[in-house]
Amino acid sequence: MTKADLIEEVSRVVEIPRREAEVVVETMLHSIVQALRAGDKVEIRGFGKFDTRQRSARTGRNPASGQTVEVPAKTIPFFKPGKDVRELINSSGPDGL
Repeated sequence: MTKADLIEEVSRVVEIPRREAEVVVETMLHSIVQALRAGDKVEIRGFGKFDTRQRSARTGRNPASGQTVEVPAKTIPFFKPGKDVRELINSSGPDGL
């Protein structure tokens, strides 16, 4: 599912114009990103938790040339699905129900 698909689904289910659904989806995604940038965790009960993790600096290898390169430390986003989501994904029905 793409962001455009998500916008269409929100528009259809909530019965609002596509433009309003786009604002809702964009605002939600922007809020999650801003919270993660500020070092906060975002937990959506029944869905999952967005967090960040630290990756330490390391020595990597360029696959094309084989040359070693230094990869700097960085912060990466991480998502941990909630129990309800895991159970729905692993259930036997085609739509998880």
